[in-house]
Amino acid sequence: MTLEILTPDKKVFEGEASSVTLPGTLGFFEILNNHAPIISTLNDGKLTIRGTAGAKEEIFFIQGGVVEALDNKVTVLAEGITHK
Repeated sequence: MTLEILTPDKKVFEGEASSVTLPGTLGFFEILNNHAPIISTLNDGKLTIRGTAGAKEEIFFIQGGVVEALDNKVTVLAEGITHK
């Protein structure tokens, strides 16, 4: 699936991922390839990206936002973000 992470001032990440774990308002959840369509609000917390074909895991810390998953494209709109 394609993952894009955006903040109000820049694009932080764009690429392929096998899964992404997000800090949802009701707790952490994971989006995998071919996930059902979803829109969710996000809390402050750790966002973990697992790449394809053995690529290393990337970790970001976001300050709230929203996520949309539709047709194997996941878009995260974060209010703020730092890379670990």
